[in-house]
Amino acid sequence: MEKKLTATESEALLVTLKNRFEKNKNRHPDLEWNKIQTKLEANPEKLWSLNQMELTEGEADVIHYDTETNTYTFCDCSPESPKGRRSLCYDKQALDFRKENKPKNNVLDVAAAMGISLLNEEEYRFLQSLGNFDSKSSSWIQTPKEIRELGGAIFADFRYNTIFIYHNGAESYYAARGFRASLKI
Repeated sequence: MEKKLTATESEALLVTLKNRFEKNKNRHPDLEWNKIQTKLEANPEKLWSLNQMELTEGEADVIHYDTETNTYTFCDCSPESPKGRRSLCYDKQALDFRKENKPKNNVLDVAAAMGISLLNEEEYRFLQSLGNFDSKSSSWIQTPKEIRELGGAIFADFRYNTIFIYHNGAESYYAARGFRASLKI
């Protein structure tokens, strides 16, 4: 599958991203859209990945700019965990472990196919500094190797004005748990 949008799809996505960027200046007060759009247009595979985030209801927006590397970070900014990425277990090993009632896929494979990266705990906490996310849902986050080797995986949410990091068996999945991701460009 070619990971490239048509000119019409690219144009529509850029309009959506620009509108979201302008409505949420608090996430990126010192950034200029024109510079971001130029970089996006020069990287069609990244634009394709952002479109995948959009199609799964992630509502991607710019949340960081690294001056040293000239890199913008887009992140899922939907109020709740993206609906199109829910009911997934953590990884392929967990999916293979399940004998009955298997979910349709796993978080790590879906993220890789979309060309995006699962948030880690630090990135999740940073996102929460920009607003309140996952107050009714939860999101799988990158799990440390030591936890995963013991059969677990971690997820996060925001309740009672607090960010909670929890654990579950990696093979578990829930209708209200998806995953948030980022894309660097």
